[in-house]
Amino acid sequence: MNSSHAEIKSGPLEKASESSRPCVTADIPDPPENVNCTGVGEDCATIIWEPPKFDGGAPLKGYLMERKKKGSSRWTKLNFDIYESTTYEAKRMIEGILYEMRVFAVNGIGMSAPSLNSKSFMPIAPTSEPTKLTVADVTNTTCSLKWLAPEKIGAGGLDGYMVEYCKEGETEWHPANTDVIERQNYVVRNLPTGEMMNFRVVAVNIAGSSPPAMLGQPVTLREIMEHPKIRLPRELRTKYIRKVGEKINLVIPFQGKPRPVAQWLKDGQPVDEKKVGVRNSNVDSILFIRSAERDHSGKYTLILKIENMEDTASIDIRIVDNPGPPTQVHVTDIWGFNAALEWKAPKDDGNTEITGYTIQKADKKTKDWFTVYEHNRRTNCTVSDLIIGNEYMFRVYSQNLCGLSEEPCMSKNTAIITKTALEHKRAPFKEKDMSSAPKFTAPLLDRSVTMGYSTAISCSVRGFPKPKIIWMKNKMIIGDDPKFLMQNNQGVLTLNIRKPGTFDSGKYSCKAVNELGEDFVECKLEIRATPIDKKE
Repeated sequence: MNSSHAEIKSGPLEKASESSRPCVTADIPDPPENVNCTGVGEDCATIIWEPPKFDGGAPLKGYLMERKKKGSSRWTKLNFDIYESTTYEAKRMIEGILYEMRVFAVNGIGMSAPSLNSKSFMPIAPTSEPTKLTVADVTNTTCSLKWLAPEKIGAGGLDGYMVEYCKEGETEWHPANTDVIERQNYVVRNLPTGEMMNFRVVAVNIAGSSPPAMLGQPVTLREIMEHPKIRLPRELRTKYIRKVGEKINLVIPFQGKPRPVAQWLKDGQPVDEKKVGVRNSNVDSILFIRSAERDHSGKYTLILKIENMEDTASIDIRIVDNPGPPTQVHVTDIWGFNAALEWKAPKDDGNTEITGYTIQKADKKTKDWFTVYEHNRRTNCTVSDLIIGNEYMFRVYSQNLCGLSEEPCMSKNTAIITKTALEHKRAPFKEKDMSSAPKFTAPLLDRSVTMGYSTAISCSVRGFPKPKIIWMKNKMIIGDDPKFLMQNNQGVLTLNIRKPGTFDSGKYSCKAVNELGEDFVECKLEIRATPIDKKE
């Protein structure tokens, strides 16, 4: 009894002591915050985030990460074991694809809701190094470099290039250009004369700089002596012809170091800069004429000098114009419906060869001009098909490379086509001798026919006078036997045999005879007996 009472008394005290203890309730944590991508590579990305503000009342064990392609709803787990750090490098990604990430926090109770998706990011790698870096030119204070694009560019593209240099023996590289350049060549300027310099080029894109492309050895900055050399274009190696009023712009490239001194001469004398313009650069010399005139024609010589070395090139320039008219056009002869003209070449050929003449005629009554000849090469011609009773005038234009002369030369005299007595003389008729000996043009052919069926053999013959035809069987003349019908149709000879029998077999021949000769053909005719059907 005492014990049970003691237990009863002690019961309320224990409940009161338990209710006085603090009550702690654990839950899943909040999601992580500020998930962000801080760096990318060719197939990877670095992700950071902040721990959740509330850990759920239980210590955080770590995190689980997921990623997906932008626009997709399919998430891929990146780790199955709890990851403790707040920085993670995601790998095995595809370059050029946009991704999003999210993170889960894990404690002893469970896994939090996912964090907000990170901003989209794309794995991108820098390009490979530029290729074939070489030195194009060197002077006392400059170095000209050229190179080719990287072999591997990738999804990040190529923004341009940066050029750097440093002295031989030093390790500090100095940028030669402040902004990225897109071209694949660059001239590094203001370099110390006589120093040995190293150069390198890196390709730049959104992912950063590529590995550098470097020269194999340092470059010494000093001028290289190079003989002057004029490279005359092919079209200027022959006579250069232009028309009056046209522009002339001749670009003559050359090479040489240091910079050559260029001088132009015309016919051995310095060119008149008031008439001809000249511009010289480091690599070429330009001679230009705004409006060509005839007096610009001549032999132009370019002289290129470097100290005691020189090179020369000559260009023969000819400025051409329309020619003057021919001279002394006159009618030299008239006969029938024709008139002969002659003239002399023009005094002014337009500074080029005369290529021909254009001749025109006009009836003196109508004075309408018609072209008779174009591009006539000679200084004379014959005008035909003139009308009787008309009086004709003539004029001649000269022609060269530029075209026709502006003015023609009129004939000094006219051509009057008079009516004359006409007599038609017929050529004597000579009858052609058509006589010829007989000649068979188609022979008789061997035949095999069935007894009782009419047949015919034929041949053809020619000859004049008309030959006499003789048909023979076994060299015996066939007379007026009604079984045979002989026909002659324009030299085609036919022998018809009516219902031949076996006794009509043999050699048949045909002879043609006239006073100039004879001809003979023959054939073999076989008569087959009619087969008799056997009765059963």
